[in-house]
Amino acid sequence: MARIALKVDVDTLRGTREGVPKLLSMLSSARAQATFLYSLGPDHTGWALRRVFRPGFLKKVSRTSVVSLYGVRTLMYGVLLPGPDIGRKGAAEMRAARAAGHECGIHTWDHVYWQDNVRGRDAAWTRRQMQNAFDRYVDIFGEAPPTHGAAGWQMNDEAFRQIDDWGMAYASDGRGVTPYIPTVDGVACRHVQMPTTLPTLDELIGVDGCTEDNVHEAILRLTDRDPRDHIFTLHTELEGGKLAPVFEKLLAGWRAQGHELVSMATWYRHLDRSTLPQLPVTWGEIEGRSGELIIQP
Repeated sequence: MARIALKVDVDTLRGTREGVPKLLSMLSSARAQATFLYSLGPDHTGWALRRVFRPGFLKKVSRTSVVSLYGVRTLMYGVLLPGPDIGRKGAAEMRAARAAGHECGIHTWDHVYWQDNVRGRDAAWTRRQMQNAFDRYVDIFGEAPPTHGAAGWQMNDEAFRQIDDWGMAYASDGRGVTPYIPTVDGVACRHVQMPTTLPTLDELIGVDGCTEDNVHEAILRLTDRDPRDHIFTLHTELEGGKLAPVFEKLLAGWRAQGHELVSMATWYRHLDRSTLPQLPVTWGEIEGRSGELIIQP
């Protein structure tokens, strides 16, 4: 039986308060596990509007309704409204995921700030941002986070080193096809990278005839033709919101295909580290997503 690890990125306050509870209900009905990765500091989603000048961004957002997915208020955070503290206002919803038996971990401190800046920042900035998220996680859960999944699949060399220094055994910070050991400046890291292997819903909608009504069929075709272990990244703002009916169809379809729906922790426990390749940290593009991100070479 192939496994699909469900990696849930929680980017915003709305996604935390509204999307997390909705996803918990759907996962419970499907008898599925997941890993919830939290944005733990301020919600500055409105800052993302500056990406309008980035190549490919307008093409991407034209395929999905940003306002209907995120809501007007969320898009004003950091622009016309102060960015609320997600970790303080959404702690109860975060803890509810762990109470329901799901794995929890770090996504980031300030999602947009990290995603738009980390590639060019130095070690001090990187470690400060990551430690802010680590400390807030400990405040909320009373223990150290077991894993990390980078906002926007954006990292730098120091961020990979920080994961090692925290003692995390695995993380999911990029895109690829198989687990591997990342190398930084020719030195192998101590943790395993388990990249997202499947496209996200927003990367497929509006491409090659995919709509909100049939996009689940495109994903199910991939997991049917390639019935190996996969990692699928979903977002509380999408699959826990407007695209919830699509996610329910995916869950049912994966069950029908015979897949086990698990957390990243469960996925990791079935890996044989001795067989994993060592590969350098690499940047590249993914179809349907603007800009470069961490990819498996």
